[in-house]
This record gives sequence, structure tokens and C-alpha cells, in this order.
Amino acid sequence: MNKSLVWIPVLGVGVLAGCSHNQTYVKKGEIQQTIDQDQEKKNYIETIGIGAADSTLTNQTQRKATSRDAAIVQAQYEMLSIIKGIQLEGGITVQKAMETDSQLETSVKATIKGADIIKTEWTNDDGCVVTLRLNRKKLAQDSGLKIQS
Repeated sequence: MNKSLVWIPVLGVGVLAGCSHNQTYVKKGEIQQTIDQDQEKKNYIETIGIGAADSTLTNQTQRKATSRDAAIVQAQYEMLSIIKGIQLEGGITVQKAMETDSQLETSVKATIKGADIIKTEWTNDDGCVVTLRLNRKKLAQDSGLKIQS
């Protein structure tokens, strides 16, 4: 049996939201054709990641595990992309600050890895949609960033 894991992220969608964790992206086992995104910048940064199951695996648990892992990685990538665009006090972006401060880059990435998984949904074909949420205050506190209000 092949023991290597294959992650197949198929799509990632970033969302900035206040309270959209009740949003369901999978209905009747299928991913919705349209995913509404609330672009309000309030207390949280919220992203979703969509991961496909490895079709070579015969065990449903393994397929669900690999699709969930892929979805988490994709949601973290989307979250990093959003955070890099945040404006800091002084008018620069997080991305610019990270380019000159490797400790800041490490801190931001560690904070993203600590984001809360607030929802996991599986599709009929064992694909997965994961919703991650990161409190903006926690981001500022953990990274030392002075984020513009």
C-alpha cells in the first residue's frame, strides 16, 4: 500500500468577515456554485480552503484526512495573502514589513498556523471545505504589528 500522502488543493477563497462562520459552503454533498464573500473588515480575518481527496486512496478516512489537510493549507495560504495586504501605521503593508524583518515573517506565519478552524465540511466525493478564522487583535498582539484601524 502506498503510504505517501498527496495534497491536492483545488481552490482557495479568501474572506474578510465579522461573523460569517454560520455560512455553509456544501449543500447536499456538493460545493455551492456561488460563494458569497462579506468584505467587511471588522474583528476577524476569515478564509476558506477547498481540498480534493486523493482518488488513489481506497479508504474513506484517508481520503477525508488528505482533503482536510489540503483545505487547511489552502486556507492558510489565502490568509497569508490577505494579511500581507493589510496596511500598517505609517502607511506600509505587512508584506513590505516582512521583506525587511525575518522575525516578523516567522511570527506572522506561526500566528496563521494557530488560526481557529471553525468549520469543516465534506463533499460526497470526500473533498473538504475548511473555514479558518483569526482574530485581528491576536494577529497584532502575537506579531507586534501596529495595524491601522
